[in-house]
Amino acid sequence: MVNFQKNAERAQILDRMAGAGIAQATGGIAPTALINAWTDWALHFALSPGKQADLVDKAWRDASRLALGMQPETATGTDRRFAAPSWDDAPFRLMRDSFLASEDWWRVATTQTRGVAPQNEAMLSFMVRQMLDAVAPSNFVPFNPEVLARTRETGGSNFVEGALHAIEDATRAVQAKADVAPEAGDFRVGETMATTPGKVVARNRLMELIQYTPTTEKVHPEPVMIVPAWIMKYYILDLTPQESLVRHLVDQGFSVFMLSWRNPDADDRDCGMADYLDLGPRAALDAITAITGAERVHAAGYCLGGTLMAIAAAAMARDGDERLASLSLFAAQTDFTEAGELSLFITEGQVALLEDMMWRQGYLDSSQMAGAFTMLRSNDLFWTRMVRDYLLGERVSPNALMAWNADATRMPYAMHAQYLRWLFLENRLAHGRYEVDGRPVALNDLRIPVIGVGTETDHVAPWSSVYKFQRLTETQTTFILTNGGHNAGIVSRPDHPRRHYRIHTTEHDAPFVDAQSWMEQVPVRQGSWWPAWAEWLAARSAEPVTPPATGAPENGYPPLCDAPGTYVLQR
Repeated sequence: MVNFQKNAERAQILDRMAGAGIAQATGGIAPTALINAWTDWALHFALSPGKQADLVDKAWRDASRLALGMQPETATGTDRRFAAPSWDDAPFRLMRDSFLASEDWWRVATTQTRGVAPQNEAMLSFMVRQMLDAVAPSNFVPFNPEVLARTRETGGSNFVEGALHAIEDATRAVQAKADVAPEAGDFRVGETMATTPGKVVARNRLMELIQYTPTTEKVHPEPVMIVPAWIMKYYILDLTPQESLVRHLVDQGFSVFMLSWRNPDADDRDCGMADYLDLGPRAALDAITAITGAERVHAAGYCLGGTLMAIAAAAMARDGDERLASLSLFAAQTDFTEAGELSLFITEGQVALLEDMMWRQGYLDSSQMAGAFTMLRSNDLFWTRMVRDYLLGERVSPNALMAWNADATRMPYAMHAQYLRWLFLENRLAHGRYEVDGRPVALNDLRIPVIGVGTETDHVAPWSSVYKFQRLTETQTTFILTNGGHNAGIVSRPDHPRRHYRIHTTEHDAPFVDAQSWMEQVPVRQGSWWPAWAEWLAARSAEPVTPPATGAPENGYPPLCDAPGTYVLQR
């Protein structure tokens, strides 16, 4: 029996090593998932003569229009890659229209084939788009009129500049340095970014807790606790003095606490979701109430931090813990049934391959995560940048958000595997099967007011998915929809000239309104959503009082160091 168990363990280790090798060779993409998707589509397509005939007819109609110098019905020419007026000149117009017609032909071919599983259809359509993006005429010098014009203007020096950019990028990649060099601009953590004054008042193996210094004579007695995602550094919410949500809250008379997550390494491989819950929001809440003496706290979470905070709030509601005054969720999903194109990579085979990759190294590296996010927006994040940097010889001046985005973190093996399986694959939280302390939690136990924020062009947490939290609760809910993406939409300083948002509160007994209908019914307001959120918090807070002291040495929480602390500086 013992020998049998040892042999089984050896076999499992061998399988994991093989999986890790495959993951390294494919960049973490499971080939079995792609093969399954293609096979499913190919077999059903072969048995669909009507679909085939329709595609032949479409190809003939598009070719006929092109031959007559007319634009195909679906090739509108509004694609950002072909926005320059020179694309309307011959022969570039024909190249553009032919490519866009081919793109649309493949879109029709890979969608709405009877019998194909929806996820297989979505995955195949996505991968076909990736291949077509790679062969777009805008990516090649002889076929891109903008590049040809720039070459004539500069006498070819654009290619020299592009080559220097390519060498610089390759050097930084080999040296494992960030895409945005801190020395290339005024982007230094603790000096120009993450500068809101405060102190680290608690520390454990996973997080530091920062208490910010008040800027008003009085503050609301309910502190605000912010739980950022541990896939990113916290200071996206304290970016620059002009772009700091933390500074905005402090100036509005709130006592603010922020979690700053430690950047895990191979020694943290066994840290799981329970560890992040216990050493994160649970430990922070204990510290905040001990320091301030507050009976109730406003809890807020961003992205993964919001999902974790929702789990914590549900567990507190189940156990009768009434220390939360409200819950705010920024671009945070609680129902993962429609989690956007990122969910295409979350199949059983894909998760198994990621587990094998993380099992060998103990964590998921930031570069491996960045590859998946780049694929989601390959036009914007890869091909457009390649043309701009290497063919046109241009460089976009880095900004604070770009510098923050390059300051990436890692994900522990156990936590990330559990997160993908329990939430993406099994959707346990939405189904009331997510367990905390050995018992399931349910979001419909919440009785505190909840507010969610979604962003219109979010490719990580689509706003319609974030909006679904309203179906999972039986309490008053408010939803804010702002323009922008997953990061830029949240970083929305009040003086930003191009921001708008929608906001509406739904009572607990009101009928549910679907996301699209909600968007059509709720009017647009100009400006940033930050003041609206601050007003929402203030309306659910008591009258201001004298600010609490920084830290509480008598309760075991002495000030340890100045903000931004030490964990945020880890690489």
